[in-house]
Formats: sequence, structure tokens, C-alpha cells
Amino acid sequence: MTTNNNPFARLPEVPDFTLTSTTVVDGQPLAAAQLSGLFGVPGGRDVSPQLSWSGAPAGTKSYAVTVYDPDAPTGSGFWHWAVAGIPANVTSLPEGAGDEAGTGIPTGAFQLPGDASAARFIGGAPPAGHGVHRYFITVHALDVEDIGISRDGTPAFLGFLMASHILGRATLVATAESDEHGDDA
Repeated sequence: MTTNNNPFARLPEVPDFTLTSTTVVDGQPLAAAQLSGLFGVPGGRDVSPQLSWSGAPAGTKSYAVTVYDPDAPTGSGFWHWAVAGIPANVTSLPEGAGDEAGTGIPTGAFQLPGDASAARFIGGAPPAGHGVHRYFITVHALDVEDIGISRDGTPAFLGFLMASHILGRATLVATAESDEHGDDA
């Protein structure tokens, strides 16, 4: 695991804005609800965190939300969640918005299939003995209403499309570490 890499370091620098959560604390471990029961983490429930943001740059026309683990043993990290097309007048998502039905996703927005091939939030599930993983929970402020990704697009392609449209970025970084033995991802 590399502990000093920032997945945004090679992207264009943009202003920060504020991201808060009632379920995730920056720099602290994810709660059991945000861990993955689908990947066998005891007590994991795959519940997306509550998110609220403010102070996005002028000219913001939409948002995207991503959750990414750069420490996964894949060579390319692991995308846990991606939501595209969030209207500019929406500044929060409720806890559990990223369930299989997307019940808390605003009209017009949609979830992309992540690295587990599911268009929903997949909680943290670091492999046993792999050390601490970081989960970059990020809201991206965009200068377009429609980023042009299809519903079956990948989070990595979303990132590629967003690179020239990001006005600002707000990030919380949570952690998780497995003490269990099993097939966690």
C-alpha cells in the first residue's frame, strides 16, 4: 500500500469547497454501515454515507460524486460508487441514497456500475492483512449540465470526461482496515 499517493495529484488543480457528512468523519475509519456486507465484511451493510456540500465555484452546472479506494490491490484502485448528473441546485445526498434502486438519487442523476459491476454503493472491504485503505469520497463541481456519460459507463471514464470540466472538488477521506480473513476486495 502506498500511503502518500493522492488520486487527484495528476489532474488539473481546482479550488476546494466544503463537504460534510453525518456518517463519515474525515481521516477516521468508516462506520460498519459503510463497510461491505456484499463482500463479506462482518456487520457491513453497503449503505452510502450522508453527504452535504457548500461553497461550490460560480458557474457550477452539475455535480458528480465518486468514492474511490486507491489502495486496493488491483493496480488501478477500486471504484466503490459513482453518481453522475446531479443538478446544480442539489447540495446533499441522504444516507442510503446509493442503494440498489438509487432511492435517494435526485431526478436526472444516475449511478454508474463500479468495479463490482453494480450500479450502487459498495462499502469498504480491504483484504485481510493488506493494511489501511483510504476511501476518497468526492463531490466534483462541473461546468456542464450533462457530462455525456451513458448509464453503463465506468467511473474511470467519468473521471476522464470530467477532467476538463471540473470547477472545484470537495473531498473527505475515510479509512478501513480488515482484521478478518476472507475474500474481501
